[in-house]
Amino acid sequence: MNTAIIGATGYGGVELIRMLAQHRGVEQIDVYSSSKQNTKLSDMYPHMKDLYNEILQPLETADWSAYDVVFLSTPPGISAEWSETIAAQTRVIDLSGDLRLKNAKTYEQWYQRQGAPESLLQEAVYGLTEWNRDEVAGTSLLSNPGCYPTAVLLGLLPLVDKDVIDPSNIIIDAKTGTTGAGRTPSETTHFSEMDGNFKIYKVNEHKHTPEIEQALDMHTGGNHPVTFSPHLVPMTRGILATMYVPLTDGTKSGHIEELFHQAYDKEPFARIRGEKTFPATKEVYGSNFCDIGWTVDERTSRLTVVTVIDNLVKGASGQAIQNMNVMLGADEKEGISQLPVYP
Repeated sequence: MNTAIIGATGYGGVELIRMLAQHRGVEQIDVYSSSKQNTKLSDMYPHMKDLYNEILQPLETADWSAYDVVFLSTPPGISAEWSETIAAQTRVIDLSGDLRLKNAKTYEQWYQRQGAPESLLQEAVYGLTEWNRDEVAGTSLLSNPGCYPTAVLLGLLPLVDKDVIDPSNIIIDAKTGTTGAGRTPSETTHFSEMDGNFKIYKVNEHKHTPEIEQALDMHTGGNHPVTFSPHLVPMTRGILATMYVPLTDGTKSGHIEELFHQAYDKEPFARIRGEKTFPATKEVYGSNFCDIGWTVDERTSRLTVVTVIDNLVKGASGQAIQNMNVMLGADEKEGISQLPVYP
């Protein structure tokens, strides 16, 4: 396969290169940039020297039909501009978020910018692989899920799908490392602000909120807003999402375990820990795994679900390659089956 990455200078793009370089079916990885063209990527990332020395090419000169897949690992807005042109020539996997929301007005409200064309939004398949595999296999235009939604939805969908929780009262408390904010320095994420610190941000305003709600509503058939509170913690990678949900009458802990196993026993990247066995972010560091634990509080009739992912891998680039494998009929695990880096 020949692949191309637009936006290869960010953390997500570099992770794509790391994993595509280990993919036995990938022969070529070309890199493009709208801001750093004609720069050698290894000059920006010295750890790539002598391993990957490609020069960033300008988008305007590309022949997209020469590629089997083009990844858009870009900030919001660029994909909305370029996806239609590229999708007319080859397969597109968009990691930016521009194609995730089916309602253009919702996108404009939460992202504060003009959305992609309506036809593109309706065509794009939401690539939560474990739940949309058949649709992923049949599409040439894919929207890769966000990092927070991946962690949250993998923990909640087995439950809302079988009506064992009340979807009208979901509380999500999630923590992420600073790579979720990208490589560009900011007052929020630089060392002096984050070291030894722990902060909440974008309360009731995070752009992943409508993405979570959209996916949940597709399974419930209703309109159920969620309470989503994201936090920054002083670590590089990882997301830990804790979901608090009320159980429907009569639901027992054994039934919860059965539903998780029914949903994920055949899934290569969802690992069930079991009741009262909770995962930690280091246990999925650098890998494409999502680990899931939970506990039932009989006193309050609430279920607590805990999931962890690496935000740059299962939350972005690893899941994108997982989707590429499914789209092209390759082994789903190819290129992304690495064990977590521990400790």
